Amino acid sequence: MNGPVIDYQAVFQALPGPAALLTRDLVYADVNDAFLAVSGRTREQLIGRYLFDVFPDNPNDPSANGVRNLHASLERVMATGERDTMALQRYDVQDPERPGVWHERHWSPVNAPVLAPDGTVALLLHRVEEVTDLITARGSHDGDRTRALEAELYTRAQELQEINERLRDAHAREREVALHLQEAMLPAPRPLGHHRAAVRYRPAAGALNVCGDWYDLADLADLPGTARTTVALAVGDVVGHGLRAAGVMGQLRSALSAASRVAGGPATALDVLGLYARFVDGAESATAVSVFVDWTGHTLTYSSAGHPPPALCDPDGTVAFLDRATDPPLGARPEHVPRPQARTGFTEGSVLVLYTDGLVERRREDIDTGLDRLARSLSRHRRADPETLADALLTDLVPPAGLTDDTALIVLRL
Repeated sequence: MNGPVIDYQAVFQALPGPAALLTRDLVYADVNDAFLAVSGRTREQLIGRYLFDVFPDNPNDPSANGVRNLHASLERVMATGERDTMALQRYDVQDPERPGVWHERHWSPVNAPVLAPDGTVALLLHRVEEVTDLITARGSHDGDRTRALEAELYTRAQELQEINERLRDAHAREREVALHLQEAMLPAPRPLGHHRAAVRYRPAAGALNVCGDWYDLADLADLPGTARTTVALAVGDVVGHGLRAAGVMGQLRSALSAASRVAGGPATALDVLGLYARFVDGAESATAVSVFVDWTGHTLTYSSAGHPPPALCDPDGTVAFLDRATDPPLGARPEHVPRPQARTGFTEGSVLVLYTDGLVERRREDIDTGLDRLARSLSRHRRADPETLADALLTDLVPPAGLTDDTALIVLRL
């Protein structure tokens, strides 16, 4: 049975709390009646005007910081796509009938994003509650005591906001350092002869810290004294966030790249990596998959340590997942028990895709649903060059709200 048609404009106007919609340029797009009442302004005085032209700081108060704090909060919402609850703010308002006359006002603001269908922030919802009477209570001795307690609450709220801002700055600096570290450890792939490859790394949307996803391509034909026409591809995922995860990722990536150059196949390389991971703090439960591509024999040899299976798309659009050699994550299997390894042929012109779980896993969704989504997208875009195909896969598989986990991706034209 269909429900009633909802007039959301009427709902917005009927909200009991003051609310305003702002554009990304911080221009008033709409306000409800409660906002008009508490601000003492008409719709004509607000709609289409820049927020801080209408409500600037009190020029008579050298300590006024309402504009700075509110602007910073709105910028955070636009940057992260997440709601931001501000501490209590003193933000004086000029009397609309008497220019130059300012009234002391105190507010409890919350700013939230309104997302477009593609997951970007289209508008900002600015909701406020006035708490002036609570902060400036006057009266008897008991009233003075209440006022002192409320002033203490206001002071603590301001201190909390300053601490939160310092924490945000520290997290942002850590994220920037981790991203630079990750970029340094995940360079663009070297040319693989006439074969074309594309790589991508995408951090989770709104996350303050990067994770430990990585990729690696090693052209084994470069080894001195060898005639092998083989390339080793690998992707992996370290559990955790931030600089520590990025550091562990770098160690595991380098170790597997080195092992691949001397091992007889991917299973042996992952065995070596698993032994190494036992002595690296933070490598517990890390996953990885390795594929050796033999150009001459037209074969793929692969092994997986608890990682999602690579996808192989034939020129006719048929997609197969390389899932016949899957074993526990690194460091989780008994010693002296070799990892499984499987081999399959490929047709020239096929596409091989390695990825981390952020590309296919969704909360409250079976993993097979994500794999089916990947197969359909890969089949549909299989004729595109690797760079275009990598972007198409991300476009098709990344949800509107963005990735909830980091994602690393390799696309290789066979």
